[in-house]
Amino acid sequence: MAKTELIMLAAGGTGGHLFPAEALSHALHTKGMRVVLMTDTRAAEYAGSFPAEAVHAVPAATPSGRSPLQKAKALFAIAKGTFAARRIIGQVKPAVVVGFGGYPTVPPVLGASLAGVRTLIHEQNAVIGRANRFLAGRADVIATGFAQVGGLSTAQQAKCRHVGNPVRPAVIAAAGQGYEPLGEGKLRLLVFGGSQGARIMADIVPPAIQLLTEAERARLSIVQQARAEDDDRVRGIYEKLGIRATIAPFFKDLPAQMAAAHLVIARSGASTIAELTVIGRPGILVPLPGSLDQDQAANAAFLEQAGGAVRILQPEFTPRRLAGELSRLIAEPEHLTAMAADAKSAGIPDAADRLADLVIATAHL
Repeated sequence: MAKTELIMLAAGGTGGHLFPAEALSHALHTKGMRVVLMTDTRAAEYAGSFPAEAVHAVPAATPSGRSPLQKAKALFAIAKGTFAARRIIGQVKPAVVVGFGGYPTVPPVLGASLAGVRTLIHEQNAVIGRANRFLAGRADVIATGFAQVGGLSTAQQAKCRHVGNPVRPAVIAAAGQGYEPLGEGKLRLLVFGGSQGARIMADIVPPAIQLLTEAERARLSIVQQARAEDDDRVRGIYEKLGIRATIAPFFKDLPAQMAAAHLVIARSGASTIAELTVIGRPGILVPLPGSLDQDQAANAAFLEQAGGAVRILQPEFTPRRLAGELSRLIAEPEHLTAMAADAKSAGIPDAADRLADLVIATAHL
């Protein structure tokens, strides 16, 4: 066991990739495994608190949406990172390397494959991302966050094991708070968009609230993420309307805020979907547009089909459309309660343990 108890996780780029890796690390530790993290040099700067005994940084880049010269530089960085990863893997000798998508995981997973180390990739979204699609042919196992994942070949589908999307311990703690039916009290509305979505929430949500009747507005209490440059504008609208609102650029206690909400308006990244379903909260979801894979649109469609959300594509996300949805939900509080239950039924709270068991099985420990 001593020679094969080390697991290497490969994640970087965004919280959407690091959060499930963090959750898996906690689960592996409880099962007696040792964990190290391999990430890109950029993410290594803020990965110091990651629950791993060591953090290894290797070069990586995204070879898309750039000039031919920039693409060539990105490919060179990936090649350089792959050989650096292979060298480190040869030194630390992990039993398996687990990748969480995004181009920062390409060098570690490729390096592991070249070194003859078993590999597992985890796809968080309902459509496989480009980096994972590139790695899918080499991976020994493909773990998925959704039961159905688009963009895979028949051979790759045969490698798939559905485990769900791991969530952080803070989410599991928040999941213990049951949904409080709206009744005649305040509808607690939580609005956030992440680094790529806060601006549109600032542009659309306050004007939508303005379109509600005075009686409907009196029912609202709002917690909203807004960038510093949008703070005064958003805060000013709510103050003018007499609505109690908490505005901040970032919420460290987002799972707790989610658990306290009656309704969440957000983007539909895989982590957001996982947290909404594990905690059990209804959502109005606005997929991030422009992605070649349209992964967020597929994620939101899953939860809408499950009955736990309303999906509004960004071109349709107007103040009038949003006001109409809010007005309907305020008038039908029992529908909100049903949506919360449907969201909860779609959650997989033990996804981290399921993935940890699959990782150990893949390593043949």
